[in-house]
Amino acid sequence: MARLKVGVSLQPQHTTIDEYRQAWRRADALGVDSIWLWDHFYPLFGDPDGTHFEAWTLLAAMAADTSSATVGTMVSCNSYRNPDLLAHMAQTVSLLSGGRLILGIGAGWFERDYDEYGYEFGTAATRLAALRESLPRIKARLGRVNPPVADLPILIGGGGEKVTLRLVAEHADLWNTFGPPDSYRHKSEVLDDWCRRLGRDPTAIERTVNLRQPEYDQAEGMVEAGARHLIFSLSAPFDLAPVERFLRLRDAS
Repeated sequence: MARLKVGVSLQPQHTTIDEYRQAWRRADALGVDSIWLWDHFYPLFGDPDGTHFEAWTLLAAMAADTSSATVGTMVSCNSYRNPDLLAHMAQTVSLLSGGRLILGIGAGWFERDYDEYGYEFGTAATRLAALRESLPRIKARLGRVNPPVADLPILIGGGGEKVTLRLVAEHADLWNTFGPPDSYRHKSEVLDDWCRRLGRDPTAIERTVNLRQPEYDQAEGMVEAGARHLIFSLSAPFDLAPVERFLRLRDAS
């Protein structure tokens, strides 16, 4: 069985740049396997007009300011950037990190981002269709930028069984969704089935799960359901103590 990994997703809302930067430094020093941030323009909860920061500029600083953890977006919204531009941005951040970037991407869902920044929200179906069109372009551009980063790992987030999980089987190195464990196990089995239908080895796709703070007690159940990379979502002031227990479990496994 693959080694258990433990990561953190640091919410870039209701905080300061200095506090946020100290959080990723502490997480890296603690020895987490991965550090992530979401890609939105406004807070997802709490004061809707509270402080909030942009994902890829933060990620570039995080890449240069850490030394061991992989870093990535959980997940980039495909609608917000031209896919070829996103690939070039990912190449640059990957180089800044010394090859520790994971390009996380999804179809998008937060309507306020779209409305406030002038993107067409469309429907879930049109956003998924756009993601389907973008993924081959992103992968092709990663091989054409100079220097190329054709082997840069891609994570796809989402649990839609008819479209999203097929895209994971076709294009992704990692897959992320949420619990609870029974749902996660079922969707992981659907992904396995898509892999078999498309001639992909299911074990080639790393199974990650995002655990929000009220769901931390589900972590062991998620491992039993097949997750091998636990990602704990943290809000300011970014208390890492709950993560330390699972780092000890990781190191004992």
